[in-house]
Amino acid sequence: MNIQWNGVMPAVTTKFTDDNQLDLVNFEININAQLKAGVHGIILGGTLGEASTLTDVEKRLLIKKTVEIVKGKVPVIINIAEQTTTGAIEAAKKAKEDGATGLMMLPPMRYKADARETVTYFKKVANSTTLPIMIYNNPVDYGIEVTLDMFEELAACKNIEAVKESTRNLSNVTRMRTRFGDRYKILCGVDTLALESLLMGADGWVAGLVCAFPAETVTIYKLVKAGRIKEAIAIYSWFLPLLELDINTKLVQNIKLAEVATGIGTENVREPRLPLIGEERKRVLAIIENGLKSRPVLPKF
Repeated sequence: MNIQWNGVMPAVTTKFTDDNQLDLVNFEININAQLKAGVHGIILGGTLGEASTLTDVEKRLLIKKTVEIVKGKVPVIINIAEQTTTGAIEAAKKAKEDGATGLMMLPPMRYKADARETVTYFKKVANSTTLPIMIYNNPVDYGIEVTLDMFEELAACKNIEAVKESTRNLSNVTRMRTRFGDRYKILCGVDTLALESLLMGADGWVAGLVCAFPAETVTIYKLVKAGRIKEAIAIYSWFLPLLELDINTKLVQNIKLAEVATGIGTENVREPRLPLIGEERKRVLAIIENGLKSRPVLPKF
């Protein structure tokens, strides 16, 4: 399957049972809700997916289960966040074996590689696989920025096709377009900049709160692409307090609480994360409850 790298692609949460095992029942409920809303891809094993807590066996099981659920309707993309080049190459190999249709790649973990090292890392992994790749550019959270000059070098790898733009610098959408034209597809990776990025020409949205509100997220994207900007702004304005739950150290706990509220998830997280308690929990629940009370009626297309 070719990946168009556009539309709404949920960075889905990983569901856990009360005894800390993968909860594939609730996972399937959420994936089906995403598909019903019309998302354009499923991304596994990102920050929201609690990838750093997952075993290799669990990641492989999630890929296989997702492929089984989606039945070829949308691409299944797995995030690669490895400490070594060898480990990343092996992860890409296993992803293809398990049926993934694409990769999202972070720079090397833990070690802060320089530009030459980072480009070499991406190139070696890209050259080891036929799977299409989206570079995850998030220097705020992961400490390494993939600059325009680095993307210039990476353009030699034809299967590096897209970027998840999470620098928090909205003008990067324009910078990428000005320098590379349509060479790279651009997907916004920051929920609170999604509408702005789409209006500046981004191709899609790797979304977080979509995990709890898939229909609203997809509707915003569709309205923008249909030129119905005023309607998109109205829904986005309602959505913004909820979207801000994604721009937080405890985004996983926040979004899982929202999934519980909309009936398509559970609150269980894997330690060292712990469920929210006290005033922090009350604050997040209040935001979610206020959003549900004023949830907009979505236009039909």
